[in-house]
Amino acid sequence: MMKFPGYSLISSFTPFHCIILKKQRRLSALDLSSNNPTKSRRTLSVCATKQQLHNINTQIEMGGQQYRPPLFSVAPMMEWTDTHYRTVARIISKHAWLYTEMLAAETIVYQQENLDRFLAFPSEQHPIVLQIGGNNLDNIAKATQLANAYGYDEINLNCGCPSAKVAGHGCFGVRLMLDPKFVGEAMSVIAANTDVPVSVKCRIGVDNHDSYNELCDFIYKVSSLSPTKHFVIHSRKALLNGISPADNRRIPPLKYEYYYALLRDFPDLRFTINGGIDCVDEVNAALREGAHGVMVGRAAFNNLWSTLAHVDSAVYGVPNSGLTRRKVLEQYQVYGDAVLGTYGNNRPNIRELIKPLFGLFYCEPGNNLWKRRADAAFLKKNITTVKSFFEETLVVIPDAVLDSPVAELPSGRKDLFANVRGLLPPPYETRAEEVVLYAAQSQAKFIPYIL
Repeated sequence: MMKFPGYSLISSFTPFHCIILKKQRRLSALDLSSNNPTKSRRTLSVCATKQQLHNINTQIEMGGQQYRPPLFSVAPMMEWTDTHYRTVARIISKHAWLYTEMLAAETIVYQQENLDRFLAFPSEQHPIVLQIGGNNLDNIAKATQLANAYGYDEINLNCGCPSAKVAGHGCFGVRLMLDPKFVGEAMSVIAANTDVPVSVKCRIGVDNHDSYNELCDFIYKVSSLSPTKHFVIHSRKALLNGISPADNRRIPPLKYEYYYALLRDFPDLRFTINGGIDCVDEVNAALREGAHGVMVGRAAFNNLWSTLAHVDSAVYGVPNSGLTRRKVLEQYQVYGDAVLGTYGNNRPNIRELIKPLFGLFYCEPGNNLWKRRADAAFLKKNITTVKSFFEETLVVIPDAVLDSPVAELPSGRKDLFANVRGLLPPPYETRAEEVVLYAAQSQAKFIPYIL
């Protein structure tokens, strides 16, 4: 049976890869050497039982946290996966793992008087992963310690963003892949300041540093220098020659064989595959091929309903709840009107709250007309609540669309992982002496970052 580092098996009862896991406190060597007492933390638990699988609501209780494994996760996407998107995503899927937008460590440190706006989230959003970015160990340590009190289920370091703002002027994101020693140090610092598992999201390479051995060097050094046991692998390399992030998702070819070779060469680690997977049928194809987990990006936003409404049943084997788009909107309306304007200065506003819904009617009758009507409604002074916005705009969506349960699972590309096993690169040979040297050089640096 597949093992997931940082979790212990509770029970299994479905044929769809479905295992319920209990998260365990991970103690790194730094935790043990610091002589500090275990840090306090607000903990929440989501406990799923056979009976509750038929219930749309998720039970929250104090204590150890019980979730299904991250077989399906929604990628961290700047200006997309904010708390409003995550709220509607959780209404649709109770078991998908959700990631925050990337938050720069400096933002967290310098916004200590306003942390709730950046870090707070409804308890229903569990399981949820906080992604942070940065290249300053002191700020990364402080940011992690501040975020720890909010009860995220995992902390992820961004080593994959190729944007000029992040990887260029910011000198972090995917550029960190060129410095695995620093990433190992950063992950040790993060682990020393939180009591949840830690992970890295990265590409398979950067510019001409794109061989399989170089990717393995990065994975081996980071996992040897830190408690990191989970890597999210975007199966394209990044090009830092000035092309846009959109082109970096399109131009570099996908090399799924690199991902599956990592499963072979690092059996004690857990890997989530990301990149070019656009529907749940393709998610299941990756899982059948042996993937530990699958991360989906823009398809989970642009085609919100068709993607997420299939996750619980098709990936996790949970009986269909009978959820409809109308029921989703009724629940989201309660949330939206409760948080409207709570940040001050009319933030969040109607436009920000409605943005995550633009993929709800993808390819359905009335979709384009609804979007045009929405644009007009944003400008009307009498539209002051989410309820009034829905009353103004949803009249153009047929009842058959609003009230129909999720349709049959759409078919994905049949050749996405064709012959991937036949394309695997030669096995990786570790260079342990380099890691020993790195560890000796870095050991003295870590203790000051345990806050």
